[in-house]
Amino acid sequence: MSIGDRLAAIMRKPGQDTADKDDVPWWMKYAGRGLGTVGSFIAIFLGAWNCASILLAQVDCFLGGLWQMVAGFIVVTIEAPCCCLFIAFVQNLSDWVDTRPYWNRAAAYCVLALPAIFLCPGIGTIFGSGLIFATGVIYGMMAIGKKASRDEMRATVITDSQGMSSNTKSTLVQNAQPMGVSERPDSNV
Repeated sequence: MSIGDRLAAIMRKPGQDTADKDDVPWWMKYAGRGLGTVGSFIAIFLGAWNCASILLAQVDCFLGGLWQMVAGFIVVTIEAPCCCLFIAFVQNLSDWVDTRPYWNRAAAYCVLALPAIFLCPGIGTIFGSGLIFATGVIYGMMAIGKKASRDEMRATVITDSQGMSSNTKSTLVQNAQPMGVSERPDSNV
């Protein structure tokens, strides 16, 4: 048993199926969880730092800091529900998000990270929300899936260079039907 399998066995939830349902490498799953957890705590801290800008009458940075703190809290509740045991619905939310496809999580994290950067484009906001955005990028790469093997890519290139293969050929023009000419409807009816 490899180290990755041992870590996966330790980190598995009680009652969770032991077989992986996707072909995402274990290190990428833990990179997404780890960056999401650590990055959200950093985003919460830097969001609180941005909220201190209200003392300098910078309302936009205050709102950006609030948004960043809320975004960090949402990410930490999804990625590390053990950090929020005092809230009853967190485990149910995390389990529900785990059943969704990876691209849903990627899109949510990327969209969640952007408003704070637009409200207050400072170094703290860019770094804090950038970590949440990077978590979304990792989940986006997980959604794309595993790259084909070298032999499969080589075979595809050879097939495509010799002529269009049947699976990549567009049949849009070949299946086009001639447009019928109909008479103009009567306006008297």
